[in-house]
Amino acid sequence: MEARVRDLAAATPDTRDRYVDLLRVASLGVVVLGHWLMAAVTDDGVGNLLAVVPELQLLTWALQIMPVFFFVGGFSHALSYRSLRRRHPEGSPLYAVFLRARLRRLLRPTVVFILVWGVAALIVQLLDGDGGLTGVALRLVTQPLWFIGIYLAMVAFTPLLLKLHERHGWTAFGALVAGAAAVDVARFAFDVPHIAFANFVFVWLAVHQLGFLRADGRIRMPAALAGAGLLGAAALVAYGPYPLSMVGMPGEKVSNMAPPTLALLCHGLWLVGAVELLKNPGTRLVRRPRVWHAVVAANGLAMTAFLWHLTAMLGVYGAMLALDIPLPEPASAAWWVQTPIRIALAAGITALLVATFRTFEHPKATGPGTGGSGPVAAVGITLCLLGVLGLSMVGFAGLLEGRSAMLIAVEVTAPTTVAMALIGWLLVERAGGGRPAVRDGATGGK
Repeated sequence: MEARVRDLAAATPDTRDRYVDLLRVASLGVVVLGHWLMAAVTDDGVGNLLAVVPELQLLTWALQIMPVFFFVGGFSHALSYRSLRRRHPEGSPLYAVFLRARLRRLLRPTVVFILVWGVAALIVQLLDGDGGLTGVALRLVTQPLWFIGIYLAMVAFTPLLLKLHERHGWTAFGALVAGAAAVDVARFAFDVPHIAFANFVFVWLAVHQLGFLRADGRIRMPAALAGAGLLGAAALVAYGPYPLSMVGMPGEKVSNMAPPTLALLCHGLWLVGAVELLKNPGTRLVRRPRVWHAVVAANGLAMTAFLWHLTAMLGVYGAMLALDIPLPEPASAAWWVQTPIRIALAAGITALLVATFRTFEHPKATGPGTGGSGPVAAVGITLCLLGVLGLSMVGFAGLLEGRSAMLIAVEVTAPTTVAMALIGWLLVERAGGGRPAVRDGATGGK
């Protein structure tokens, strides 16, 4: 592994935008650390530190950094699709090849995660061991999958939205922002049922579209973008129906995250502008050999770590309960003293899980194929994203009792969502026609 990382780092061309790779791994790292820190587990259950100490919710305006990951995704997807478009003849199954190339490193570790936890959940419930923290774990471990589902949608829409971007530039982005605003007006002013779910599309694809603009060097005033986003988010929270926290809070009537709101979109604009302002010093930093080596190594296992980090955290708390180690009151002095130890243990367990499952994040290249089907790929990615999103909502708790959750306007169960995800993944693999994944340097992303 070390030799492979060293070779990839040494082979990185000078033309590569290394700052993008730094943003990718840093954004996932902040999310993981935030989840470890926010978990407030007691003998009575699992809570949220931000609910215990509401003043800390303001920190989410800097630490809810997932928009940066989606922004980086837009940049990478634009370059990758254009590269494939140049190399593939007219009439080739370009869409199917693009999906498979972009999703192999994402879907394989995700499918493994789903299968491992699905089998574990079934065994636990057959043995009637799904009470207490175990039952909570079965419900919580799938929650980060919402991110995978949204990312799948971004990949699926890339060819269409990239074409709109190439024709209309900032106007295409503005149309998505207008769509997000219209959805919130319909939701809050006219109480239109289910309309809020449309902002899973408008909000996140607008952030993704900013990545296209960056790929073409068209974000020329990042300070204005950051300022407009920050002022917009502040005004919406101060005078509108939007909560302060930019992450979901237990029991709240309105969440900025699920479904996403115009306030979260403004937050995304502020973050994108901020990271663009830091581009020059960030680029200088990541050109240092040791820093770049660390970035390459982290990007090679980031998705596996992200999938399993909540498993690790809940494992730490489970071990503490099993050993009768006291769980201090969240946000108390004893709790804060214990926090670095819990995080260090969670990091260690995550490292063990990464060592076990990281091979699935690096699938072997396949031989060149000539088949492929765009319609099959479209069906596959649709099933996959719906299955993954649904599973993030319903979890594995109540697997045998038929526990369900509302996905858009449809009730789904864990077995249904798992089946959709697996069938969708197989269709995407098959539709790619056996062509090799795109390999473009250090981290598999342009």
